[in-house]
Amino acid sequence: MDSAILVNRHLAPTPNPGGSDSTASRPLRVVAIGGGTGLSTLLRGLRRHVPALGETATAGNAIGDLAAVVTVTDDGGSSGRLRQDFNMLPPGDIRNCMVALSKEEDLLSKLFTHRFKSGNGLKGHSFGNLFVAALTEITGDFAQAVQLASKILATRGHIYPATTANATLVANMDDGSVVRGETKITASKRRIVELTLDPPDPAPMPETLEAIERADLITVGPGSLYTSLITNLLVNGIPTALGAALGLRVYICNLMTQANESLNLTASQHIERIYDHTRTRIFDYAIVNTGRFSPETLARYAAEGASAIVPDIERIEALGVRCIARDFASEGAFVRHAADRVTDALLELAAGSPRKRT
Repeated sequence: MDSAILVNRHLAPTPNPGGSDSTASRPLRVVAIGGGTGLSTLLRGLRRHVPALGETATAGNAIGDLAAVVTVTDDGGSSGRLRQDFNMLPPGDIRNCMVALSKEEDLLSKLFTHRFKSGNGLKGHSFGNLFVAALTEITGDFAQAVQLASKILATRGHIYPATTANATLVANMDDGSVVRGETKITASKRRIVELTLDPPDPAPMPETLEAIERADLITVGPGSLYTSLITNLLVNGIPTALGAALGLRVYICNLMTQANESLNLTASQHIERIYDHTRTRIFDYAIVNTGRFSPETLARYAAEGASAIVPDIERIEALGVRCIARDFASEGAFVRHAADRVTDALLELAAGSPRKRT
């Protein structure tokens, strides 16, 4: 089926006829949930619609309040070393979000992404990770350290760890084995059946639940199905808050499958795996890519066992989720979402939705 037909069949909600309750009446409140490269890519697109500090939201700055809820279960690389050495939460994904929400050309932004290539004990660490670690030691509070670092970078949005508990990912695999830790889980060749946290049901930050409750638009994804998305939804209270949220809830589906996390899964099966863990329906819409990839890109990903995710639109709709299906991909050394196209689709969706909360 032609992608243009899909767009016409599954385009956004009917505009509110009254007009007074539409999302144009005030700037949007947006919450983005995820982790890894997917979340930081999305935040770069959303940031362009958030007014800078001291500015007033205008038609070009449609988002008045942006919050990112970020996974904190990474245990590899620089983050893993800091987590082990200082018994702190991993700062890597948080740091990437801070940079994504700051001025890209800013010297501080470049400083936070700088990674040491040599030096005893420094090699492999990023300056931003070390900075957050230092602030955590000074304040004794990881969440406060994140807020202070965000102020220094003048980020256009709030960044909240999904939980401040030092939790470990635990995966039950299809062969009955149990794998502990994100790094070992992603390296496993077995298929994940169920993901849990140890300790179970860690508490979220109150600010996270409040942001979800007040949001006009909530996104989950893109990102690794289990280790970037579902991990956030294992935090006590977050699935319930999403289930009760009055704002539009949008799943942004990945472009490609991923080794052991989502091999051979269609777009609808990604949603089903999420629902298996949330035990409640949390999506109103799904953003799904229908663009085609070059043979070279497909061959490169096929060498790793990955392939383009099948956009099974009818099956998604059978789950009670409406689809926005377009070409959302940007090809390069890696396939990424085109942040501007995704953001435009999200804002278009929100603009046509009646305001549910004042």
